[in-house]
Amino acid sequence: MRRALLSLALLCVPTWTFAADYDVVVYGGTAGGVAAAVQARTMGKTVVLIEPSEHLGGLTSGGLGATDIGNKDAIGGLARDFYHRVWKHYQDPQAWRQETSTEYAKKRRAPSPDTMWTFEPHVAEKIMDGLVAEFKIPVERRERLDLKNGVKKDGTRITSITTESGKTFTGRMFIDATYEGDLMAKAGVSYHVGREANSTYNETLNGVQTTNATKHQFLRPVDPYLKPGDPLSGLLPGVHGGSPVDEGSGDKRVQAYNFRICMTDAPENRIPFPKPEGYDPLRYELLLRYMQAGVFDLFGNNQLMPNRKTDTNNNGGFSSDNIGMNYDYPEGDYETREKIFKEHVVYHQGMLYFLVNDPRVPARARAATAKWGLAKDEFQKTGGWPHQLYVREARRMISDYVMTEHNCRWTAVAADSVGLGAYNMDSHNVQRYVKDGFARNEGDIQVAVAAPYPIAYRSLVPRSSECTNLFVPVCLSASHIAYGSIRMEPVFMVLGQSAATAACMAIDEEIGVQEVNYDKLKERLLADGQVLTWKKKPADRRKAAGSEKANQL
Repeated sequence: MRRALLSLALLCVPTWTFAADYDVVVYGGTAGGVAAAVQARTMGKTVVLIEPSEHLGGLTSGGLGATDIGNKDAIGGLARDFYHRVWKHYQDPQAWRQETSTEYAKKRRAPSPDTMWTFEPHVAEKIMDGLVAEFKIPVERRERLDLKNGVKKDGTRITSITTESGKTFTGRMFIDATYEGDLMAKAGVSYHVGREANSTYNETLNGVQTTNATKHQFLRPVDPYLKPGDPLSGLLPGVHGGSPVDEGSGDKRVQAYNFRICMTDAPENRIPFPKPEGYDPLRYELLLRYMQAGVFDLFGNNQLMPNRKTDTNNNGGFSSDNIGMNYDYPEGDYETREKIFKEHVVYHQGMLYFLVNDPRVPARARAATAKWGLAKDEFQKTGGWPHQLYVREARRMISDYVMTEHNCRWTAVAADSVGLGAYNMDSHNVQRYVKDGFARNEGDIQVAVAAPYPIAYRSLVPRSSECTNLFVPVCLSASHIAYGSIRMEPVFMVLGQSAATAACMAIDEEIGVQEVNYDKLKERLLADGQVLTWKKKPADRRKAAGSEKANQL
């Protein structure tokens, strides 16, 4: 299966030249990118939204319908308006096809009065497309940044970006709203990939984590060798040799990616799980042994969406997270990323096919899987399979202010809030290795934050010596473990809106992004419904007074 991101049109360089000038150029049609573009338009600026694939919304329209946030009261502005639009969609009885709204409500906790935080992928994409149409935002789809010569600068200012097809976009302000941070990187902005050592920012949950990695772990001993009990026979696929280095030490490994699968048990809308090209049952031998040991928890995070659908995420010791297979993705070229994307498709599709069709799978597990299938009315161009890989983390900018574990714990408080983070400090597993003769996962951390906490404006803008007209609301400046809390779709929408607001103010005042007056910015953000402070402060906040230096470089 070819990813929608790769179109033959991208490979054809036109003989004509295309150039367009805008106030704000947004690269990346993620949910955060859409919010940024809408905000720029509402403030009277010309804006273009450039998206490398065919689809707007990123993960929000790519299968992640069970919104992760932690506390919904932390979300305001355009993000909250999006969830209001979702709610409004489902007020129409015609939106319910495989079940009624009453039947669905019985499966979920009571919704908010005028917002809805669970939804089908096609509904999210319809709303995203509707927003850009409503605000008359030009969208350039299937346009990827030229990674060799695609960014032009004059001193510290980006003057234009050029895509592989030869289109050039000039602008006064630029916003990188991609999950990968390509524009940021090609503009010469500092960034980090992988996990920092705990010592870098005086944290406790960064770097290698074996002691704290108790979630999504093997609950029974599982032999990792090709021939059980024989280390000389080699390791099963998905298990690597060697052991993690010192606890808390940094490395270049990246937390696992997967797909957020939209499954259905409605027979009239169900597609059997396909057998992917390149399928190899040996890839799931470790899973088979785990099931034979008595554990089948793979679907433990199978969250119900409207119309008898799901948002199915990773769960347990062996599941949809393709652990250890994404290390080259963040800095990879398009060909490298496409190979990783395809490998994840084969792995994830193959796992579902294996569970239904391999006769060695315990009957209970086969039956539990066989009742599900892909939804016919979702992702129709790709046979029901999501078009968006869940890139949980790639590059992360390093700016004058780095969000860290201290912010999440309220032992450091950013004074220039442009939104709130509220989710757990969350890292999926990073590697699978052998310990005492059995398979073991490493890197999964799930630790609650003290309360919704401010995200600094300074974490959205580069150092002034590197770039003065760029915002990075998705690959923002944060440590690995703090990013694990911030990296939620509604927060990206919040930060996209805040970044665009500041971009418009910088244009009006003809200043660099680092010079934007925070008091004026705050006033506008509040007027637009953003939530910048939390009404209930943690009880131990007084102990942290004046500790902001803890996470400044």
